[in-house]
Amino acid sequence: MIIKKVAESKFNDSVFDTKAFGSEFSDHMLIAHYKDGKWSEPEIRPYGPISLTPAAMSFHYGQTIFEGMKAYKNENDEVFIFRPEKNFERFNLSASRLNMPEVPKEIFIDGLKTIVDIDRQWVPKNYGTSLYIRPVMFATEETVSARAANEYIFAILLAYAPSYYEKPLSVKIADFYSRAAQGGVGFAKCGGNYAASFFPAAEVQKEGYDQIIWTDSISHKYIEEAGTMNVMVRIGNKLLTAPTSERILNGVTRDSVLTLAKDAGYDVEIRPVEVQELYDAYKSGELKEVFGCGTAVVITQYNAIGFGDERAQLTDLPEEESFALSLKKKLKDIQYGLVEDPYQWRVKIEK
Repeated sequence: MIIKKVAESKFNDSVFDTKAFGSEFSDHMLIAHYKDGKWSEPEIRPYGPISLTPAAMSFHYGQTIFEGMKAYKNENDEVFIFRPEKNFERFNLSASRLNMPEVPKEIFIDGLKTIVDIDRQWVPKNYGTSLYIRPVMFATEETVSARAANEYIFAILLAYAPSYYEKPLSVKIADFYSRAAQGGVGFAKCGGNYAASFFPAAEVQKEGYDQIIWTDSISHKYIEEAGTMNVMVRIGNKLLTAPTSERILNGVTRDSVLTLAKDAGYDVEIRPVEVQELYDAYKSGELKEVFGCGTAVVITQYNAIGFGDERAQLTDLPEEESFALSLKKKLKDIQYGLVEDPYQWRVKIEK
């Protein structure tokens, strides 16, 4: 059972004019409490602040995890979410790694369907825009004892999502800083992964780059992720990406793009990709495309790559020759309900 305390809507169409991602929140949020070894009945209430003591354990020991999802609306005002089961599975995988309680399916899946239905007017119709869904869990127990907490809040927030990146990005390959280490929490969507990435990102931005391509933490010889996204490389007509591991997030968009690429007949290889291989391909003219993929961006192209002090400028491909743009359109058309969904990825939100 989901308890509903529905408020009068503050929605107006001007919300869709904002260019800032994730700053305009919808009318409602879902909250559930974990205490004494069990979850409370989830409650949908008006969006707003919650009260936490400064001794809440998440502030001190970093037990915070989250997911990122989207809701889409077609011209018939039908609302869809995309592959929610994958996000549910990954959320609980993150919870397990951080020694947090798993969230039951009836709270996570039923909760997000209910709250998206209640706030469906916040889902925009414009192609490229969406309603961002942020499930999150954090420790709330009041103590500064260094151990796993016994009390948590699970919440689902909704925020308008304009197009994330309007232009290709430039990225520099990391040769010192690391995003994640073997045996660590790189595969989990936990807050600390992101906090640790902000300083290195700021450093490359001083050099004129937008983001980082992360490399392995031991040798920095192999590419892993790009900023907060999975990364894919096209050398000749072959599409390459690193295998998922304890260091690399198993992205839902990554999995979807790989499925579409294989079904389109592209030559796809999932294997370790060396930085030197990228550089050699650039020098020979065989490095055709490098792009990131993730929920927020779907797919974003990179037009320049920093190898040490050398900035490699990539050639802009016509749209009809670009793997990245073709795959992006195929994926978005499924998400927005414009084409058939042979994979059954799209989940309609019933009124």
